[in-house]
Amino acid sequence: MTVVIDYDLGNVGSLLNMLKKAGEQAKLSGDPGMIREATRLFLPGVGSFDNGMANLERLGIRPALEYAVQERKVPIMGICLGFQLLTKSSEEGVLPGLGWLDAETIALRNLAANPGLRVPHMGWSRVQMAEHALFTGLGEDTRFYFVHTYGVDAATCRAEVLCRTEYGTRFVSGARSGHVVGMQFHPEKSHRFGLQLLRNFCSDE
Repeated sequence: MTVVIDYDLGNVGSLLNMLKKAGEQAKLSGDPGMIREATRLFLPGVGSFDNGMANLERLGIRPALEYAVQERKVPIMGICLGFQLLTKSSEEGVLPGLGWLDAETIALRNLAANPGLRVPHMGWSRVQMAEHALFTGLGEDTRFYFVHTYGVDAATCRAEVLCRTEYGTRFVSGARSGHVVGMQFHPEKSHRFGLQLLRNFCSDE
């Protein structure tokens, strides 16, 4: 059972629709019991880092997530804010992240050489992809849709970097640690590129 985690942050309709196109019958749920029993998880999100972490605690989702991901080793993909919540911390807030990816989230303006960088980074950008099964079927023309003001710092990321993107600086747009995967872009808004990525993630055993 694939579960898209509902923790009161972000519109998840487009992700559910794209997963359906990918052949995955996903359920939207904030029920800790369903999350504990899931076989695959998605943690999307649009909003602030501290609100995201606080909502996971307030709704009783974090213990269920920890059981599923850390004990049962259920594959999880964090998307946008969800990716940042998988890291250890963010300059956007004071609460610690889940820490399943050994990385830190930094303001794009602080990463960039140009302090006048326009944020948020919004729109289509190409990614430099590592060789990985997640990118099977994606060519050099691959691009994904981004909307974000914070990004994972490439200089301090000790998780496995899956892809990087240039926007004022080179930041980590995808990383993993075993079965834990994070993507800064929105695959659900990235047309055929995002569809292929979701298919690859959902078919990976």
